[in-house]
Amino acid sequence: MKMPRSEPTSLWSLLDAAGRVAGGTLYGGRGSRVALRDLELGTSLDGRIEDYRGRSVLIATQGQLPAALACVELDGLARRLVLCPPDLPPEHFAHVMATAEVDAVISDRISAGAPLPGVAAVVTGGFSLTPAEPAPNRDLQTEWVLLTSGTTGLPKLVAHTLQSLTGAIRAGAAAAKPVVWGTFYDIRRYGGLQILLRTLLGGGSLVLSSAGEPTGDFLARAAAHGVTHILGTPTHWWLALTSPAAHSIAPQYVRLSGEIADQAILDRLKDTYPNARIVHAFASTEAGVAFEVGDGRAGFPASLVGQPGAAVEMDVVDGSLRIRSTRIASRYLGSEAGRLAGPDGFVDTRDLAELRGERYYFVGRSDGVINIGGQKVYPEEIETVIASHPRVRKAVVRARKNPITGAIVVADVVLNTESDGASKALEQEILQLCRAALPRHKVPAVIHIVASLAVAATGKITRRNA
Repeated sequence: MKMPRSEPTSLWSLLDAAGRVAGGTLYGGRGSRVALRDLELGTSLDGRIEDYRGRSVLIATQGQLPAALACVELDGLARRLVLCPPDLPPEHFAHVMATAEVDAVISDRISAGAPLPGVAAVVTGGFSLTPAEPAPNRDLQTEWVLLTSGTTGLPKLVAHTLQSLTGAIRAGAAAAKPVVWGTFYDIRRYGGLQILLRTLLGGGSLVLSSAGEPTGDFLARAAAHGVTHILGTPTHWWLALTSPAAHSIAPQYVRLSGEIADQAILDRLKDTYPNARIVHAFASTEAGVAFEVGDGRAGFPASLVGQPGAAVEMDVVDGSLRIRSTRIASRYLGSEAGRLAGPDGFVDTRDLAELRGERYYFVGRSDGVINIGGQKVYPEEIETVIASHPRVRKAVVRARKNPITGAIVVADVVLNTESDGASKALEQEILQLCRAALPRHKVPAVIHIVASLAVAATGKITRRNA
């Protein structure tokens, strides 16, 4: 096997430096698994790894495990890796392939021999590890491309380097004791990729979820593999806590990110996992990992803002959180090119934070504001108040068109248990809670008690205005 360079240029080299052979296992769905030491065999790409040298490669597999293997094998060899989540609408494939100049594809969705114009190499099938001789030279600086939502409906393509992706991981990556990670996230998205990289560089194991896998089934698999650290969005955790399988795991570390972590979900996780460290973090595909909060409180300390020269510099301008660090993405591809960071190097996250005392609290997204008669309403702020009711599990606030004010606020509310039951009295309790905590224009005009809420493949609540 080729010896690593003194200056690592690829994930493969970093794995060598981290002592991969002593590492753990990647667990996929349906019993699939790969021991990290078996990555020394070389390739799962039908013995055609050299076909991908210098190419822009679209990784579009159904399962996460083949995608993880392809990332390890092709970083430093391919010019670009484009990570395609399984829920990408078919009509968006052409846009992604053209924008990323894709000329090679790794997929188990495509029939063998299917023609793809402009694509020189296609691998399909089972992705079993096989020896690669001679060992390929991985000396390119591969660009990693992740997809995120765009204002036009088409995804934006965000380009990272391996250095920006691992900026929050390298220091102290190796754990004193074996760690078994579990994540509801998909590794084709930023949050999931962070956990994959952390697992690989720290020598631990990782239990991957599967697209469409019921929450209880994933928790049962995580328990079977002895998961110690587990991560997801607040919505993932809301779903998990409604499952009897929530009590099958006994994690040491629980982390939330991707949405606002309100006090209600933090308290409920602590009640369920009293021996776990409960933390919530802020990260975005463009800005990278900014911070982690582990004091059990919603929001984040104001002391994190305005520290020139810090590893992650943060500022709040006109209520919007801005971030500058070596962890931010390098650029957008395509028509969005050059619009990622401002002239000062800060990325505007468009996540709005409000200072209350010595702490900032997230109140919503600048692109999610509801206009009520000319006054701004942030759905997440109202949802946090509703979720503080002891009989409420989760709420989503949306706008409904109104001829007088332009819109009114409507709240869909899921209760803790079906036995709680909907009633006019309960609706009035929730409204009274909102009236006591919110200005009049932010109080919902209507409360709907519903059985469930729509959840996107990202693990976030789907917001639909009417």
